[in-house]
Amino acid sequence: MKFLIDECLSPELANRAHRRGHGESSHVVWIGLSGRKDWELKPVILSGDWTFVTRNAVDFRGPAKRPGTKGQYADVSLHAGLICLNGPPAMDLDMQIELFEQALDELAAVPDLVNQVLEITLESESLLMRRYRLPDVD
Repeated sequence: MKFLIDECLSPELANRAHRRGHGESSHVVWIGLSGRKDWELKPVILSGDWTFVTRNAVDFRGPAKRPGTKGQYADVSLHAGLICLNGPPAMDLDMQIELFEQALDELAAVPDLVNQVLEITLESESLLMRRYRLPDVD
């Protein structure tokens, strides 16, 4: 699995992915895409078969109660996975690392994330993990 880390998150997450065996992982800035809009990143993510890691869950999966009804992945029928790290607006590096490490642990246990979203959310001092299909097909 190779991760592409969104610009809103630290490049240190890509370094963590490398140390955990995901050597092809990168950061949006490292591949010359800083400042790009979400819709401009989407074709790069999909054609590169990246598992995208972001803190902008709504922008990519749509509203929390109805994922896939809006957002960049609303019309995507096949993708390598989406990881959403959900925390407070001022999520510092330590918190980003903690949430991403939880995602990496989950993927070590159950690695297939094709057409799935993995959300790691810090809520009231607790970490919540949610995995679901997107698109949600029977």
